[in-house]
Amino acid sequence: MDNVTIDARSARSRLLDAADQLFYAHGINATGVDAVIEAAQVARMTFYRHFGGKDALVAAYLQARDTRWRATMEECISAAGDDPDARLLAVFDALRLWHGDPRFRGCSFANAAAELTAPGHPARAVVTDHKQALRARVTTLARATGHPAPARLVNQLLLLFEGATTTQALGTVSNAVDEARAIAKDLINSHTAMPHDTAS
Repeated sequence: MDNVTIDARSARSRLLDAADQLFYAHGINATGVDAVIEAAQVARMTFYRHFGGKDALVAAYLQARDTRWRATMEECISAAGDDPDARLLAVFDALRLWHGDPRFRGCSFANAAAELTAPGHPARAVVTDHKQALRARVTTLARATGHPAPARLVNQLLLLFEGATTTQALGTVSNAVDEARAIAKDLINSHTAMPHDTAS
């Protein structure tokens, strides 16, 4: 691998790292390309060579966060062992790790969706894919528990998941994930089948 290729990869990584720091901390709309370029210490032409514009950078920033989240979640699921209930609850263990980041200020995907109102913005597809993938993974885990009403359980768990994230960001409950996990455990243990649950 030649030095040009190494330098190019390093510049792209620096741009994504800078975008992650600035977009998440200050907001996407409030952060201009110039601030990202300055923080990454790259030339303007280098930025445009890699991303072409801000929209593509925002999408790449969210895609990188999605990749990191999925890796964290899968690590927690694997660490939970073979017990299906523990593997399902491990999603909340992963969330606890993310909430432990001193930079934490809520869900970056929800934040982005609130800021990027144009339906055609490329980042909105990343947001949708992220949320759909989370639902699909939780659904698989819920079905593995043998729960009699997995579809309803998934809806409830995801409401807890999103609610814990928002509550933690607002600072109204300091241990929001632990509270949500405790409720989730009760739901997994005590939920009864609901009529017309077609996804059971």
